[in-house]
Amino acid sequence: MDVIRDFSLRAALAAGLLAAASAPLHAEDAPQIDSFSLDNGLQVVVIPDRRAPIVTHMLWYKVGSADEDPGKSGIAHFFEHLMFKGTANHGPGEFSARVAEVGGRENAFTSYDYTAYYQQVAPQVLPDMMAFEADRMTNLVLTEEVIAPERDVIIEERNSRVENDPGSLLSEEVSATLYQNHPYRIPVIGWMHEIEKLNRDDAIDFYRRYYAPNNAVLVVAGDVDAASVRELAEATYGKVPRGPDLPPRVRPTEPEQNTRRTVTLVDERVGVPSFSKRWVVPSYTTGEGREAEALDLLAEVLGGGVRSRIYQELVVRRGIASSAMAYYQSTALDDTMFMVMGSPRGEATIADVEKAIDAEIAKIATDGVGEEELEKAKKRFVRSMIFARDEQDGMARIYGSTLTTGGTVEDIAGWPERIRAVTAGDVKAAAVRWLDERRAVAGYLLPKE
Repeated sequence: MDVIRDFSLRAALAAGLLAAASAPLHAEDAPQIDSFSLDNGLQVVVIPDRRAPIVTHMLWYKVGSADEDPGKSGIAHFFEHLMFKGTANHGPGEFSARVAEVGGRENAFTSYDYTAYYQQVAPQVLPDMMAFEADRMTNLVLTEEVIAPERDVIIEERNSRVENDPGSLLSEEVSATLYQNHPYRIPVIGWMHEIEKLNRDDAIDFYRRYYAPNNAVLVVAGDVDAASVRELAEATYGKVPRGPDLPPRVRPTEPEQNTRRTVTLVDERVGVPSFSKRWVVPSYTTGEGREAEALDLLAEVLGGGVRSRIYQELVVRRGIASSAMAYYQSTALDDTMFMVMGSPRGEATIADVEKAIDAEIAKIATDGVGEEELEKAKKRFVRSMIFARDEQDGMARIYGSTLTTGGTVEDIAGWPERIRAVTAGDVKAAAVRWLDERRAVAGYLLPKE
C-alpha cells in the first residue's frame, strides 16, 4: 500500500520500460486492446499478452486525495488501507492470504486523482481475484475496532515517510505554495492534524460515495482474451449494484499567478543541499492543441536523462552538479506541475546550480531546440512506448491512470503520432509561455550550518 504522486505514461517510460530499446519492433505486433462497459457502469479494458502465463488484474477508482472534502485530508489514502480489512463474506487477511497461497503479488496506491488495487497471478486464479475485489467493492465491514488501529498505522506512516524526511517536508511546503487554490496543494497522505481526526463516519461516507462500479475502471493485462474477461467480469463485478451518479469532478482552479516565490528548509539532517523550481502548467487533460506533448518533449530535451541539456552541461561538462533533471507530471485531471532540480557537487553552490539550469531554460526560450535534437527525443519517446507493452504492470498503469484522468483508449493509441507532430516551434513556445521565472516556485533544502 502506497502513496504516489503520478504514474503517467511519461512516468512509466521513465521507470525503466526503455529496456532493450535498440531491438526492432513493429506496430503490427502490438496487442489488440478491447474496451467495454458492464450494465452497472464499470469500464473494462483488456490487454492480451500471451508470452507468459501471468495476468495483472488492476481495479482503478476515479477518486483521489484531490476529491476529499475540506478538513478531511488523507481520507482517500486511509480508505485504501481499510480496503484490506475483512468483508461480510471474507475475514480480515483472507484476500491477501489467497494471493500469497498461489505465489502472486498484490498492492495498492493512492494519488491525487485515483486509487488503484492490483494483483498479479496465474490466469487460472483470475476468477478468484475478481470475486474478492468485487466483494470488497460493496461488502466491507468498518467497525471502530478496524478504524482506530489503521488510523494509527497511517499516522506512523506519515511520521516515517514525511516528518522524518526533510526532503518530503520541503516538497509538501513547495506544493502548498505552488498551488494557491487547487487541492493538489494538499499532500496525498494528508496533514497530520487532520489524519488524527478521521473517523468511522468519514470512512463510511467516503465508501458509499465513491466505491461503486460506475466510478471505476478495470484493467486486465496478460494471458487472457476479451471474451473470457467479459464473462468473468459479468459473473463477479456485474452483480455489484450501480452506485449513485456522481457530479462532474470540477475542482477549484488556480488564479493568475504573478509572483516568484521561494521556500527554504534548513535542517540538521540534510547532508547534501538540493534545489528545485516548479511551475503550474497544463496536463494532457487540460492542455490545448499540442501543449502537453510539447511540454513532454521539453522535459525530455531539458533534463530527461543523461543525454539531456542540463545533465550534460552541469554534470558532465562543468562538473558543478551531482544530479540534474527535469520532470513533467503529465497525467492529471487538472493543471499540473513542471519541475527542474539539481544538487551541487564539490565547491559549487546551490546558486551555481540554479543559475546554470536557468541559463539552459533561457537558451531554449530564446533559440529553441534543434531539429536533430528534437527528432532524437521523439524517437526515444515513441520507442519507449513500444517497449512499454513488454511490462504488463506498466501497460495496465498507463491505461488506468489515463482513463481515470479524463483520457481515452484512443488517446493512448494516438499518442505516438501526436508526439511525432510536435515541432521545434511548439517546444520553444512551451518554454516561453510556461517556464516563466516570474511565476516559479523555488525550493531550497539546506544543511544547518
